[in-house]
Amino acid sequence: MNFPQQTILMILFGAVLAGFACAAVALRLAALLQQSGYRARRFFKWYFSKGNIQRKRLSLLSLSLVLLTALFDLCFSFLGHFIACLLSAAPFFGLIILYLWSEKRYALKVRPKRSARFVRLALAHYILLTALCAGLGFGLGAAAIAVGSEWFSLFAYVPFALLPMALPFTLVCASGLMAVYEIPHNRRFIGRAKRALAKSRCVKVGITGSFGKTSVKHYAEQLLSAKYTVIATPQSYNTPMGIAKTVKERGADCDVFLAEMGARYTGDIRTLCDLVRPDYGVIVGICAQHVETFGSLAAIAKEKGVLAQRAKKCILGASAAECAAENSLLEGREFAVGNISLTAEGTSFDLTADGERIRFETKLLGRHAAEDVALAAALCRELGMSMEEIAAGAKELTPVPHRLEKIEKNGLTILDDAYNSNIEGAKNALETLRLMPGRQVVVTPGLVELGEIEEKTNAELGAALVGLDVILVGETLVLPVKRGYLEAGGEAERLRIVPTLRAAQEILSSDLRAGDSVLFLNDLPDLY
Repeated sequence: MNFPQQTILMILFGAVLAGFACAAVALRLAALLQQSGYRARRFFKWYFSKGNIQRKRLSLLSLSLVLLTALFDLCFSFLGHFIACLLSAAPFFGLIILYLWSEKRYALKVRPKRSARFVRLALAHYILLTALCAGLGFGLGAAAIAVGSEWFSLFAYVPFALLPMALPFTLVCASGLMAVYEIPHNRRFIGRAKRALAKSRCVKVGITGSFGKTSVKHYAEQLLSAKYTVIATPQSYNTPMGIAKTVKERGADCDVFLAEMGARYTGDIRTLCDLVRPDYGVIVGICAQHVETFGSLAAIAKEKGVLAQRAKKCILGASAAECAAENSLLEGREFAVGNISLTAEGTSFDLTADGERIRFETKLLGRHAAEDVALAAALCRELGMSMEEIAAGAKELTPVPHRLEKIEKNGLTILDDAYNSNIEGAKNALETLRLMPGRQVVVTPGLVELGEIEEKTNAELGAALVGLDVILVGETLVLPVKRGYLEAGGEAERLRIVPTLRAAQEILSSDLRAGDSVLFLNDLPDLY
């Protein structure tokens, strides 16, 4: 079918611009796909969840584009269908620009990591969208010529307005196409790190658990650094790519290499052990976190227990007893934490090992800090440090950012526990809040990734909030929390529900006075 030259140029130029505009709209979705580990199933589960705001916004954008482009076509039909279709591009691009501007008001809590993979995905998605727009343009143009109706030709390109609704699917499609490159590329990248670690004479330590692994790694790094050269995976880097990136950027030339190991699916710990080949392991504790993907608490314990089987010696927290192997040192058996004292300024406890007992004092807050420091201390002791050296270092330990981090600001005491997402940690954080001065307020959206027990666990969280002023954020999990709070005797007038964290902060800025305390308990990632 022969197209007029001006039509061909219009379609190609329009495809380039429309592809760019849609790719810009999809950048937020790309960041959320990155948060989901580039797993299409998890991404779509979020996107099609009940009440998903992003899906509603894209649907509203498409509806607005359909109405305005059709209206422009109709209003300028007296100029002929070619000019009318050309002019209808104005509301199309205008609305997309307005949409992108409005998106700035809803900044992502987790900013996208502008990794090479993310950039490649964005570029591949743009190319795919441009090709799709060109194909759609020529297809609609051919249909208009075949039908031969002026009215059909007038509205022939209105279907372009539906593109925003297709973006989640085109993005996942682009990710799938890029997997042909990404999978072997990642294998090579991880393989280089694996060889570097194998050649290194450093002591390699794997640290895992349902909770507390980042804190234990952080404390162990601080304590060991007084005597050894230590490299630890930064922040919450706990995947094969995160560990490989650490090796690439910092090398493996050290005395001790600390690798945090995360797991969402069966086989994850085995993969990480194949990479690191740990001499020592630490399993902090086991709870129902990630039962949504594992299916049961027993499956979680079995997966974490792989580390105990693969390491030459493994140190376990009390709640990880199911993971014990012949080479394990179990809290409460080979070493014990006792006589815990909690204050608004810190935590102190006795640590007993091989008949030796010593008092530990630390600025860290919360009952769980005692166990986390004890696990880090047990590791340090195995690596040759004395109890006195470890206890001296414990006095200088600093908290992991956003994990029950105490901040004094404008006369307020702020407990930042935004990265806590398990019920045990939540109970410890609430216990700590009750030690703080003045009016005590907790801000939380609830707990996630708990599968079938999610509603029950959030009701338990609600019951634990009785006696505090409560601000529940969002709509994902707040109803079970509210129900648990009220059924446990909580006062309805002391509980409020707001749609966003910003709204909660506005309430706090007007209600709180110097001397009051507030706990930010779990800031849900953008996928919830």
